[in-house]
This record gives sequence, C-alpha cells and structure tokens, in this order.
Amino acid sequence: MSIVTLVGNPRPGSRTLSVATSAAQAVGDRLGAAPEAYEVVDLSDLAPHLLSPVKHPEVGAALELVTGASILVVASPTYKGTYTGLLKSFLDRLPPDALAGTAALPLLVMGDPKHSLAVEVHLRPLLVELGAFVPTPGLAVLESQIPELGEVVAGWADRVAPQVTAVLKEGALS
Repeated sequence: MSIVTLVGNPRPGSRTLSVATSAAQAVGDRLGAAPEAYEVVDLSDLAPHLLSPVKHPEVGAALELVTGASILVVASPTYKGTYTGLLKSFLDRLPPDALAGTAALPLLVMGDPKHSLAVEVHLRPLLVELGAFVPTPGLAVLESQIPELGEVVAGWADRVAPQVTAVLKEGALS
C-alpha cells in the first residue's frame, strides 16, 4: 500500500501541507500502513516547471508517484471557492482514467465556511473524472479549526477509512 499526499498550494511549507499530511497519516494509521508507505508531492516545488513546454523529470516523477498510489490525498487551499490553478495544471497532465484503482481523498483548507461544499462540488468530480474511487465525505477544514486539527482529522478518518479498506480489498480480489 502506498499513500501519496498531493498538495496544490503554491506556497512552500503551507498550512495545507500540514493538514494534508495529518489527514494522510490518520487514514494510514487506521489502515495499518507502514512508515515507508507515505510520500508527498508538494506542487510548490514543481510550479516553475508545470507550464513549461519542455518535459521536466521532476514533474514526470511526481506524475508517476501520483498514478502509482493506492491512496491519494489531494489537498488545496480554497481559492475563489474552488481548488488552485496549480493543482488543476498538474492534474490536467494525467490521461483519462489515470487514477483508476486509486482511492482519492479530497481535502480543501478554507477561511470561510460558505466554501465548505467546494470539496464535494468541485474537487471530488475532478478526481472521479480521472477514474478514482472517492469515498465521502471529502475533508473541508476551516483555518479556525487548525488548532483542533487532530480531532477534525480523526473524525473524518474514522468515517472514510472503512470505505478505503473496502475498495482496496475489492481491488486486491479483482
């Protein structure tokens, strides 16, 4: 089992990165993932290369890591009520059904609760379009909830981990 965290925040060391890695760890803990199962793709490192017409080896390696994940936590801050253009630019490089067989867990960090549905209305359909199985609910984390992040993430992981377990077992049986 591999758990990859894909972070679409343009700022290095962002709160989105912290929230996303906490979420990945919480789900992985519930599934009994080994410490070496976790990888992170922080798109802030790849931003200068994503729109280049020349293929960059680090972007290629990140795409391989994402498409090879058993579980993919896809995280972004909420910009204009949806995910970042940086995340979209990266995911647009994937071919159709590139995430088939992957359990993708959408996560958005936001300042205003009126954007809470964005994780289900905008990010989830993008991941489904790429062929991923997307358990519900996605995780919408308000910036004001970050001090209680452990509780927020634990409750969410308790709900989605059984769904992820079921799809991983189904994939192993096919």
